[in-house]
Amino acid sequence: MANPTVENLVIIGSGPAGYTAAIYAGRANLKPLVFEGFQAGGLPGGQLMTTTEVENFPGFPDGIMGPQLMDQMKAQAVRWGAELYTEDVTHVDFSQRPFVIRSEEREVLAHSVVIATGATAKRLHLPSETEFWSRGISACAICDGATPIFRNQEIVVIGGGDTAAEEAVYLTKYGSHVHLLVRTDKMRASKAMQDRVLNSPKITVHWNTEAIDVYGAEGWMQGVKVKNRQTGEESQIPAKGLFYAIGHSPNTSLFTGQIDLDEIGYIVPKNHVETNIEGVYAAGDVQDHEFRQGITAAGTGCMAAMLAERWLSANDLAQEFHQTEVAEPHLTEETPRKTEAEQADEFSVAQTRHVGGYALRKLYHDSDRLIMVKYASPTCGPCHTLKPMLSKVVDEFDGQIHYIEIDIEQDPEIAESAGVVGTPTVQFFRDKALVTEIKGVKPKSQYRETIQSNLPIAVS
Repeated sequence: MANPTVENLVIIGSGPAGYTAAIYAGRANLKPLVFEGFQAGGLPGGQLMTTTEVENFPGFPDGIMGPQLMDQMKAQAVRWGAELYTEDVTHVDFSQRPFVIRSEEREVLAHSVVIATGATAKRLHLPSETEFWSRGISACAICDGATPIFRNQEIVVIGGGDTAAEEAVYLTKYGSHVHLLVRTDKMRASKAMQDRVLNSPKITVHWNTEAIDVYGAEGWMQGVKVKNRQTGEESQIPAKGLFYAIGHSPNTSLFTGQIDLDEIGYIVPKNHVETNIEGVYAAGDVQDHEFRQGITAAGTGCMAAMLAERWLSANDLAQEFHQTEVAEPHLTEETPRKTEAEQADEFSVAQTRHVGGYALRKLYHDSDRLIMVKYASPTCGPCHTLKPMLSKVVDEFDGQIHYIEIDIEQDPEIAESAGVVGTPTVQFFRDKALVTEIKGVKPKSQYRETIQSNLPIAVS
């Protein structure tokens, strides 16, 4: 009989591959433990957390936003008993059995493992990239495209695949014009996406063109320096934004020396998802550099979980966790827009949590508490990741702070006046002054410590 202190199956990573593996393993009563990841190798939920509308995932004829799709997959995994931790795995040992998997917060033993760590978006490392990162340069159009700095401005996208085409089309909603830089004389994107790009009057494709640097003034990007790869001619494209969509690198450094990898770093699969170690499987983009689609990642996640179940049963290692009642799913829903009058009617200074511009203006002038403002976009994957993390932190300081959520799509003028240039952004105010600002997704401890250091000192 299996040792109850050893997990049946540990899934490292999330996204379509990891969550699908968790769904299948959960339905097999294996109670899988999932390390979703945090910052190493990208966001929990994978690359679809930084994707705009997904139109080719079966079951959604009208399309679905990438972050919303991942929220639903995650909820389904939880519903079937998966145990999720938003943590990065820092160490694995496949040389002993049971296998050892370790994060900064816990160490677990497992009889079987599914690796679904995916791949990370590449950067160009232009000479001035660091100077203008988050001040014009981004690798996530749906995270930052809606911010006021890019509205009605010229924008540049680099890449020739589906991601680049999708981002170029998406950014036409905000920018005055989009320039797509393609290194060769043809795109790698699907025919459908190529048609959208080439037929859009708001997109100009620059063929055989590569970026060589960016330029700007006063810390803000003002344009891109480019070179024609055929003629060698250099020129400039005035633009306030530059978005990378140039491919990915597999997140396999954790497994170097333990799993067979190819020359690029992808896991080498046998029979679709098996690795060279029995009981260890690889699913999704971490082992697929050909198709790299959400649906193929989900398919390999299914295969990995089913093979893991068979292997555990064949070796008399499986311990079943029977579910007497399936938990109801909790899906993320977008907050409906409320009028100023509705916000005013619902406002109470005694509450900790608030939504919208009315509360921000009211509390900024009248509150004696520390004010914590989160600026987010409904299409922003990192914002979806941050929301439950911040919610737990806010609960710890209930009644001591005011927490306000601002949707930059609904209140763009507030985001502009606050100087927000990307989402998520969290600002802290006290006595009508900005105390500090935190951009992106950080550990809960950083938000907690920021709050603690700015609370009034208790007098004994």
